[in-house]
Amino acid sequence: MPLFRNSAMWTLSRHHLCLTFLLICVFSTILFLHIYQDIFHNGLDLSVLFADQPLLTAPVAIFCLSGTPMNLSTSSFCPKHPASLSGTWTISPDGRFGNQMGQYATLLALAQLNSRQAFIQPAMHAALAPVFRITLPVLAPEVDSRTPWRELLLHDWMSEEYAHLEDPFLKLTGFPCSWTFFHHLREQIRSEFTLHDHLQVKAQSFLRQLRLPRTGDLPRTFVGVHVRRGDYLKVMPQRWKGVVGNSAYLQQAMDWFRARHETPIFVVTSNGMEWCRENINTSQGDVIFAGDGQEGSPENDFALLTQCNHTIMTIGTFGFWAAYLAGGDTVYLANFTLPNSSFLKIFKPEAAFLPEWVGINADLSPLQKLPWGFFRIG
Repeated sequence: MPLFRNSAMWTLSRHHLCLTFLLICVFSTILFLHIYQDIFHNGLDLSVLFADQPLLTAPVAIFCLSGTPMNLSTSSFCPKHPASLSGTWTISPDGRFGNQMGQYATLLALAQLNSRQAFIQPAMHAALAPVFRITLPVLAPEVDSRTPWRELLLHDWMSEEYAHLEDPFLKLTGFPCSWTFFHHLREQIRSEFTLHDHLQVKAQSFLRQLRLPRTGDLPRTFVGVHVRRGDYLKVMPQRWKGVVGNSAYLQQAMDWFRARHETPIFVVTSNGMEWCRENINTSQGDVIFAGDGQEGSPENDFALLTQCNHTIMTIGTFGFWAAYLAGGDTVYLANFTLPNSSFLKIFKPEAAFLPEWVGINADLSPLQKLPWGFFRIG
């Protein structure tokens, strides 16, 4: 009998345990649903979970020139998540390689700033996609032709008005290439303009083959040099009352690096390689004429420049982008037009060159002494 009574009591106890377990599960489910409604009803509110800890947000700096103050307290300066973007924005792909890089970066930055979806034209995709891992979608021609665009001509520096554009269908035009548009997204821009592997490998293989002239050692410092010539030889003096970089400027720029870096190697690219070979001083054995000068296929020269540690540029957007992506020290040609040049109405040096870059003044004496028709750049 005692044995039977103990078994009955054990059986009853097991039933109680099962019932208790089920009740715990039910109450846990109800509690979870209650918490879920409170916290996730309007999206995850981290302040509910961490009420005693202040939330930190990454600072976003939008650069404007004097006279165009930015209201940094507005929420529109925070890049939006792609899911929140609306409308259709694009930009006309005018100009050459460097121009279209500037247009791409500006479109991306302004579209994010205004919570719009950016699309690029097929011509821009054809120019940039073979070189970079760009991600913006391509606008179909039939969509382009049927969209009720408002066109907006951009000047080449960031302004307050560009942060408050309400047009859902906007086609940007112009030649923007100012860091003031996109520098707050620098890492994203650098990611968009990441070289395809084969171009990077080819450029780095070339640089690894270079040796120091006196020791035969592998150089530790590579300075990319871009010398813009071509059509600028006529455009700058005849239209803009300006000059391009001459041999004296290049010598000064190279000496600046020689004074600050141990045994640098200068990797020269240009759309005027013959002039470079004839005019750049090579007496120290540290100058390499590497560019192929092919304006129609600039990817090899551009890849070489971006794989260097530092940059010497003359003028033009090609040199700007090489310097911007390479990082390191940059020396540029400063004050390359006369003070009364109409070029200064569309070009602001403080918006074109990063503050930490080093400018060397151009020699303007030929412009001041010679008639325009007889001006010749040496």
